[in-house]
Amino acid sequence: MFSFDQIFTISFTLFAVIDILGSVPILISLREKIGEISAAKATLASGVLMVLFLMVGEPFLRLMSVDVQSFAVAGSIVIFVIGLEMILGIEFFKSDNDTKTGSLVPIAFPLIAGSGTLTTIMSLKADFNDSNIFAGIFINLVIIYVVLRSLSFIERILGKAGLMVIRKFFGVILLAIAVKIFKSNIGNI
Repeated sequence: MFSFDQIFTISFTLFAVIDILGSVPILISLREKIGEISAAKATLASGVLMVLFLMVGEPFLRLMSVDVQSFAVAGSIVIFVIGLEMILGIEFFKSDNDTKTGSLVPIAFPLIAGSGTLTTIMSLKADFNDSNIFAGIFINLVIIYVVLRSLSFIERILGKAGLMVIRKFFGVILLAIAVKIFKSNIGNI
């Protein structure tokens, strides 16, 4: 049932796709706009989305007449806008100053449990046992929670100048990821 090799592979794959460490500058930027981020709510919402997508993702998208590729393209556009915001310093995401929704949108979705993560989970299902995927999701949720709880500490370590450099750098990386997701899925729609 449980395979440590599978759990390791799944955990590492999800860790790379979620890229919570690369999202730190985005998260700090969003925290400045919306106030404090609820690590527990964002982690729980991300976990619920990942597990739901594991169980009923593809049938749900089919029910809504949306294919996985269209879902991935839509997610890539949101990621692209967040990347532009980081690089240009222009605010596209307008906060409603409600920390309850700010922890969920855009943090839980699409930043953590975005189209790349959800599509990856569906594709992992083809090759791995569901119980091992659950374990991989859980391991990543623990990492996500720790990073979200440590944002202030990470911000102090990096300083304002370090955060600015990292924010711009990861903004470009985020744009590249968005373009890659868009490019690999637009031809299949």
